[in-house]
Amino acid sequence: MDKSSISLIFMPDNIRKCSMNIAIVIAQFNRYIRYEKRMSSHTLLAYSEDISSWYNYITAQYGLETMEEVQLLHLRSWLIMLLNEQQLQPASVKRKISSLNSFFKYALRQEIITKNPARLLQVPKVPVRLPQYLEAGQAAALADAVAKEEEVGSWKERTDQLILDLLYQTGIRRSELLGLRHMDIDWQKKEIRVLGKRNKERIVPIGDSLLESIRNYINFKSPELCNSGEKLLTLKTGRPVSTTYVYRVVHKYLSAVTTLKKRSPHILRHTFATQLLNNGADLSAIQKLLGHESLAATQVYTHINIEKLKDIYRQTHPRSSE
Repeated sequence: MDKSSISLIFMPDNIRKCSMNIAIVIAQFNRYIRYEKRMSSHTLLAYSEDISSWYNYITAQYGLETMEEVQLLHLRSWLIMLLNEQQLQPASVKRKISSLNSFFKYALRQEIITKNPARLLQVPKVPVRLPQYLEAGQAAALADAVAKEEEVGSWKERTDQLILDLLYQTGIRRSELLGLRHMDIDWQKKEIRVLGKRNKERIVPIGDSLLESIRNYINFKSPELCNSGEKLLTLKTGRPVSTTYVYRVVHKYLSAVTTLKKRSPHILRHTFATQLLNNGADLSAIQKLLGHESLAATQVYTHINIEKLKDIYRQTHPRSSE
Protein backbone atom coordinates (compact mmCIF):
# COMPACT_ATOMS: atom_id res chain seq x y z
CA MET A 1 0.00 0.00 0.00
CA ASP A 2 1.52 3.36 -1.05
CA LYS A 3 1.75 6.46 1.14
CA SER A 4 -1.10 8.24 -0.64
CA SER A 5 -3.48 5.35 0.09
CA ILE A 6 -2.41 5.27 3.74
CA SER A 7 -2.91 9.02 4.10
CA LEU A 8 -6.38 8.76 2.55
CA ILE A 9 -7.42 6.11 5.09
CA PHE A 10 -6.41 8.28 8.04
CA MET A 11 -7.77 11.47 6.49
CA PRO A 12 -10.75 13.02 8.36
CA ASP A 13 -14.07 11.87 6.92
CA ASN A 14 -15.24 15.32 5.76
CA ILE A 15 -11.97 15.94 3.88
CA ARG A 16 -12.11 12.47 2.30
CA LYS A 17 -15.65 13.13 1.08
CA CYS A 18 -14.66 16.45 -0.49
CA SER A 19 -11.95 14.57 -2.36
CA MET A 20 -14.52 12.30 -3.99
CA ASN A 21 -14.39 12.01 -7.76
CA ILE A 22 -17.10 14.12 -9.45
CA ALA A 23 -18.15 11.25 -11.73
CA ILE A 24 -18.73 8.98 -8.72
CA VAL A 25 -20.93 11.57 -7.02
CA ILE A 26 -22.91 12.06 -10.25
CA ALA A 27 -23.52 8.30 -10.41
CA GLN A 28 -24.70 8.31 -6.77
CA PHE A 29 -27.01 11.25 -7.47
CA ASN A 30 -28.52 9.50 -10.49
CA ARG A 31 -29.29 6.44 -8.37
CA TYR A 32 -30.78 8.67 -5.68
CA ILE A 33 -33.24 10.47 -7.98
CA ARG A 34 -34.17 7.19 -9.69
CA TYR A 35 -34.73 4.91 -6.73
CA GLU A 36 -35.40 7.22 -3.78
CA LYS A 37 -36.99 10.28 -5.38
CA ARG A 38 -38.66 8.08 -8.02
CA MET A 39 -38.63 10.81 -10.63
CA SER A 40 -40.30 10.23 -13.99
CA SER A 41 -38.24 8.88 -16.88
CA HIS A 42 -38.51 12.24 -18.62
CA THR A 43 -37.16 14.14 -15.58
CA LEU A 44 -34.41 11.56 -15.03
CA LEU A 45 -33.24 11.99 -18.60
CA ALA A 46 -33.28 15.79 -18.35
CA TYR A 47 -31.27 15.81 -15.09
CA SER A 48 -28.78 13.29 -16.44
CA GLU A 49 -28.20 15.20 -19.67
CA ASP A 50 -27.85 18.56 -17.90
CA ILE A 51 -25.33 17.36 -15.31
CA SER A 52 -23.38 15.30 -17.85
CA SER A 53 -23.13 18.36 -20.09
CA TRP A 54 -21.71 20.41 -17.22
CA TYR A 55 -19.30 17.64 -16.18
CA ASN A 56 -17.96 17.16 -19.71
CA TYR A 57 -17.41 20.91 -19.99
CA ILE A 58 -15.50 21.39 -16.72
CA THR A 59 -13.29 18.36 -17.28
CA ALA A 60 -12.43 19.50 -20.81
CA GLN A 61 -11.93 23.17 -19.91
CA TYR A 62 -10.47 22.97 -16.41
CA GLY A 63 -9.43 19.37 -15.86
CA LEU A 64 -11.40 19.14 -12.61
CA GLU A 65 -11.65 15.74 -10.96
CA THR A 66 -12.83 16.12 -7.37
CA MET A 67 -15.79 17.87 -5.78
CA GLU A 68 -13.58 20.12 -3.64
CA GLU A 69 -12.14 21.71 -6.79
CA VAL A 70 -15.48 22.95 -8.09
CA GLN A 71 -16.07 26.67 -7.63
CA LEU A 72 -18.74 29.15 -8.66
CA LEU A 73 -16.65 30.36 -11.59
CA HIS A 74 -16.75 26.87 -13.14
CA LEU A 75 -20.55 26.95 -13.09
CA ARG A 76 -20.77 30.51 -14.42
CA SER A 77 -18.36 29.69 -17.23
CA TRP A 78 -20.58 26.82 -18.32
CA LEU A 79 -23.69 29.00 -18.29
CA ILE A 80 -22.00 31.73 -20.33
CA MET A 81 -21.05 29.10 -22.89
CA LEU A 82 -24.66 27.86 -23.06
CA LEU A 83 -26.02 31.38 -23.56
CA ASN A 84 -23.37 32.77 -25.91
CA GLU A 85 -21.99 29.83 -27.87
CA GLN A 86 -24.93 27.42 -27.92
CA GLN A 87 -27.41 30.34 -27.77
CA LEU A 88 -29.88 28.44 -25.60
CA GLN A 89 -33.09 30.16 -24.58
CA PRO A 90 -33.30 31.48 -20.99
CA ALA A 91 -35.96 28.87 -20.15
CA SER A 92 -33.60 26.03 -21.11
CA VAL A 93 -30.73 27.55 -19.14
CA LYS A 94 -33.01 28.02 -16.13
CA ARG A 95 -33.84 24.30 -16.20
CA LYS A 96 -30.16 23.37 -16.35
CA ILE A 97 -29.42 25.60 -13.36
CA SER A 98 -32.22 23.81 -11.48
CA SER A 99 -30.68 20.42 -12.32
CA LEU A 100 -27.24 21.55 -11.19
CA ASN A 101 -28.61 23.07 -7.99
CA SER A 102 -30.36 19.79 -7.15
CA PHE A 103 -27.09 17.91 -7.68
CA PHE A 104 -25.11 20.21 -5.36
CA LYS A 105 -27.89 20.20 -2.75
CA TYR A 106 -27.60 16.40 -2.72
CA ALA A 107 -23.83 16.61 -2.33
CA LEU A 108 -24.27 19.11 0.51
CA ARG A 109 -26.73 16.85 2.36
CA GLN A 110 -24.34 13.94 1.99
CA GLU A 111 -21.57 16.15 3.43
CA ILE A 112 -19.54 15.65 0.27
CA ILE A 113 -19.18 19.43 0.02
CA THR A 114 -19.41 22.15 2.66
CA LYS A 115 -21.23 24.75 0.55
CA ASN A 116 -23.38 24.80 -2.57
CA PRO A 117 -21.77 26.94 -5.31
CA ALA A 118 -24.88 26.64 -7.52
CA ARG A 119 -26.90 28.57 -4.94
CA LEU A 120 -25.27 31.81 -6.07
CA LEU A 121 -25.98 31.34 -9.77
CA GLN A 122 -28.17 34.06 -11.22
CA VAL A 123 -31.13 32.63 -13.09
CA PRO A 124 -31.69 34.36 -16.46
CA LYS A 125 -34.99 36.19 -16.70
CA VAL A 126 -37.49 34.15 -18.66
CA PRO A 127 -40.04 36.19 -20.63
CA VAL A 128 -43.65 35.41 -19.73
CA ARG A 129 -45.30 33.43 -22.50
CA LEU A 130 -48.98 34.11 -22.67
CA PRO A 131 -50.99 30.92 -23.24
CA GLN A 132 -52.74 30.69 -26.58
CA TYR A 133 -56.44 29.95 -26.49
CA LEU A 134 -59.62 29.92 -28.56
CA GLU A 135 -62.01 32.81 -28.58
CA ALA A 136 -65.57 32.02 -27.48
CA GLY A 137 -66.87 31.82 -31.05
CA GLN A 138 -64.06 29.51 -32.12
CA ALA A 139 -64.71 27.18 -29.21
CA ALA A 140 -68.39 27.00 -30.13
CA ALA A 141 -67.49 26.20 -33.75
CA LEU A 142 -65.22 23.36 -32.69
CA ALA A 143 -68.08 20.97 -31.96
CA ASP A 144 -69.61 21.55 -35.39
CA ALA A 145 -66.31 20.83 -37.15
CA VAL A 146 -66.39 17.14 -36.19
CA ALA A 147 -69.77 16.43 -37.74
CA LYS A 148 -68.70 18.06 -41.01
CA GLU A 149 -65.62 15.88 -41.32
CA GLU A 150 -66.85 12.48 -40.16
CA GLU A 151 -69.76 10.18 -40.87
CA VAL A 152 -72.42 11.20 -38.36
CA GLY A 153 -72.84 8.60 -35.63
CA SER A 154 -69.72 6.61 -36.52
CA TRP A 155 -67.44 5.23 -33.84
CA LYS A 156 -64.66 7.62 -34.85
CA GLU A 157 -66.95 10.65 -34.81
CA ARG A 158 -68.26 9.79 -31.36
CA THR A 159 -64.74 9.18 -30.01
CA ASP A 160 -63.32 12.35 -31.54
CA GLN A 161 -66.25 14.41 -30.29
CA LEU A 162 -65.89 13.12 -26.74
CA ILE A 163 -62.13 13.79 -26.77
CA LEU A 164 -62.76 17.41 -27.72
CA ASP A 165 -65.63 17.82 -25.26
CA LEU A 166 -63.67 16.41 -22.33
CA LEU A 167 -60.59 18.52 -23.01
CA TYR A 168 -62.56 21.72 -23.53
CA GLN A 169 -65.18 21.30 -20.79
CA THR A 170 -62.89 20.03 -18.02
CA GLY A 171 -59.46 21.50 -18.79
CA ILE A 172 -57.72 18.18 -18.07
CA ARG A 173 -54.33 17.36 -19.55
CA ARG A 174 -53.92 14.92 -22.43
CA SER A 175 -52.28 12.34 -20.14
CA GLU A 176 -55.17 12.68 -17.70
CA LEU A 177 -57.68 12.21 -20.52
CA LEU A 178 -55.96 9.00 -21.62
CA GLY A 179 -56.07 7.68 -18.06
CA LEU A 180 -59.84 8.08 -17.58
CA ARG A 181 -61.66 4.84 -16.77
CA HIS A 182 -65.35 4.00 -16.53
CA MET A 183 -65.05 3.84 -12.75
CA ASP A 184 -63.79 7.45 -12.62
CA ILE A 185 -67.22 8.83 -13.51
CA ASP A 186 -69.59 9.63 -10.67
CA TRP A 187 -73.00 9.80 -12.32
CA GLN A 188 -74.89 10.97 -9.24
CA LYS A 189 -72.48 13.74 -8.21
CA LYS A 190 -71.70 14.71 -11.83
CA GLU A 191 -67.96 14.49 -11.29
CA ILE A 192 -64.96 12.75 -12.76
CA ARG A 193 -61.90 11.60 -10.81
CA VAL A 194 -58.67 12.64 -12.53
CA LEU A 195 -55.22 11.23 -11.86
CA GLY A 196 -52.80 14.12 -12.38
CA LYS A 197 -49.08 14.67 -12.12
CA ARG A 198 -47.22 12.66 -9.47
CA ASN A 199 -50.32 10.46 -9.15
CA LYS A 200 -52.30 13.19 -7.39
CA GLU A 201 -56.05 12.74 -7.63
CA ARG A 202 -58.50 15.58 -8.01
CA ILE A 203 -62.23 15.87 -8.64
CA VAL A 204 -63.52 17.87 -11.61
CA PRO A 205 -67.23 18.72 -11.93
CA ILE A 206 -68.92 18.19 -15.30
CA GLY A 207 -72.12 19.57 -16.79
CA ASP A 208 -75.26 17.73 -17.83
CA SER A 209 -74.47 17.89 -21.55
CA LEU A 210 -71.02 16.34 -21.09
CA LEU A 211 -72.43 13.71 -18.75
CA GLU A 212 -75.00 12.82 -21.41
CA SER A 213 -72.28 12.65 -24.09
CA ILE A 214 -70.28 10.21 -21.94
CA ARG A 215 -73.39 8.10 -21.31
CA ASN A 216 -74.22 7.93 -25.01
CA TYR A 217 -70.65 7.00 -25.85
CA ILE A 218 -70.61 4.17 -23.30
CA ASN A 219 -73.98 2.89 -24.51
CA PHE A 220 -72.56 2.80 -28.03
CA LYS A 221 -69.67 0.58 -26.93
CA SER A 222 -69.90 -3.18 -26.75
CA PRO A 223 -70.54 -4.56 -23.21
CA GLU A 224 -67.11 -6.19 -22.94
CA LEU A 225 -65.46 -2.76 -23.27
CA CYS A 226 -67.46 -1.25 -20.42
CA ASN A 227 -65.86 -2.86 -17.37
CA SER A 228 -65.30 -0.35 -14.60
CA GLY A 229 -61.52 -0.63 -14.79
CA GLU A 230 -61.35 -0.28 -18.57
CA LYS A 231 -60.25 2.93 -20.26
CA LEU A 232 -63.10 5.21 -21.27
CA LEU A 233 -61.79 6.24 -24.69
CA THR A 234 -61.04 3.37 -27.04
CA LEU A 235 -60.74 2.55 -30.71
CA LYS A 236 -63.35 0.35 -32.35
CA THR A 237 -61.02 -2.60 -31.77
CA GLY A 238 -61.18 -1.97 -28.03
CA ARG A 239 -57.63 -0.72 -27.76
CA PRO A 240 -57.26 2.54 -25.78
CA VAL A 241 -56.64 5.64 -27.87
CA SER A 242 -53.01 6.76 -27.94
CA THR A 243 -51.25 10.04 -27.21
CA THR A 244 -50.64 10.49 -30.94
CA TYR A 245 -54.28 9.82 -31.77
CA VAL A 246 -55.49 12.54 -29.40
CA TYR A 247 -52.96 15.03 -30.76
CA ARG A 248 -53.98 14.33 -34.36
CA VAL A 249 -57.67 14.72 -33.55
CA VAL A 250 -57.20 18.03 -31.75
CA HIS A 251 -54.79 19.42 -34.34
CA LYS A 252 -57.15 18.51 -37.17
CA TYR A 253 -60.22 20.18 -35.72
CA LEU A 254 -58.42 23.20 -34.31
CA SER A 255 -57.13 23.83 -37.82
CA ALA A 256 -60.73 24.19 -38.94
CA VAL A 257 -61.56 26.95 -36.45
CA THR A 258 -58.36 28.89 -35.72
CA THR A 259 -55.17 30.21 -37.30
CA LEU A 260 -53.12 29.75 -34.13
CA LYS A 261 -49.69 28.29 -34.87
CA LYS A 262 -49.92 25.93 -31.91
CA ARG A 263 -52.85 23.52 -32.15
CA SER A 264 -52.20 20.99 -29.41
CA PRO A 265 -54.54 19.57 -26.73
CA HIS A 266 -53.10 22.11 -24.27
CA ILE A 267 -54.81 24.89 -26.25
CA LEU A 268 -58.16 23.55 -25.03
CA ARG A 269 -56.86 23.51 -21.45
CA HIS A 270 -55.84 27.16 -21.82
CA THR A 271 -59.22 27.95 -23.35
CA PHE A 272 -61.03 26.31 -20.44
CA ALA A 273 -59.07 28.33 -17.87
CA THR A 274 -59.29 31.61 -19.78
CA GLN A 275 -63.04 31.41 -20.22
CA LEU A 276 -63.53 30.64 -16.53
CA LEU A 277 -61.43 33.66 -15.57
CA ASN A 278 -63.20 35.93 -18.09
CA ASN A 279 -66.53 34.92 -16.61
CA GLY A 280 -65.55 35.78 -13.05
CA ALA A 281 -64.16 32.53 -11.63
CA ASP A 282 -61.85 32.84 -8.63
CA LEU A 283 -58.19 32.19 -9.45
CA SER A 284 -57.77 29.70 -6.60
CA ALA A 285 -60.77 27.73 -7.87
CA ILE A 286 -59.23 27.58 -11.35
CA GLN A 287 -56.00 26.37 -9.74
CA LYS A 288 -57.81 23.44 -8.14
CA LEU A 289 -59.68 22.55 -11.33
CA LEU A 290 -56.45 22.52 -13.34
CA GLY A 291 -54.50 20.63 -10.69
CA HIS A 292 -51.74 23.24 -10.40
CA GLU A 293 -49.53 22.80 -7.33
CA SER A 294 -48.99 26.53 -6.91
CA LEU A 295 -51.09 29.58 -7.65
CA ALA A 296 -48.16 31.07 -9.59
CA ALA A 297 -48.76 28.57 -12.42
CA THR A 298 -52.38 29.71 -12.67
CA GLN A 299 -51.64 33.42 -12.50
CA VAL A 300 -50.34 33.42 -16.07
CA TYR A 301 -53.98 33.58 -17.19
CA THR A 302 -54.38 36.98 -15.55
CA HIS A 303 -51.84 38.37 -18.03
CA ILE A 304 -54.24 37.48 -20.82
CA ASN A 305 -56.91 39.72 -19.32
CA ILE A 306 -54.42 42.56 -18.91
CA GLU A 307 -53.33 42.25 -22.55
CA LYS A 308 -56.96 42.29 -23.69
CA LEU A 309 -57.58 45.42 -21.63
CA LYS A 310 -54.58 47.08 -23.22
CA ASP A 311 -55.86 46.23 -26.70
CA ILE A 312 -59.31 47.59 -25.90
CA TYR A 313 -57.75 50.76 -24.50
CA ARG A 314 -55.53 51.27 -27.56
CA GLN A 315 -58.42 50.68 -29.95
CA THR A 316 -61.08 52.73 -28.21
CA HIS A 317 -59.53 55.55 -26.17
CA PRO A 318 -58.99 58.71 -28.24
CA ARG A 319 -55.75 59.61 -26.47
CA SER A 320 -54.25 56.14 -26.15
CA SER A 321 -51.53 56.90 -28.71
CA GLU A 322 -50.30 60.04 -26.96
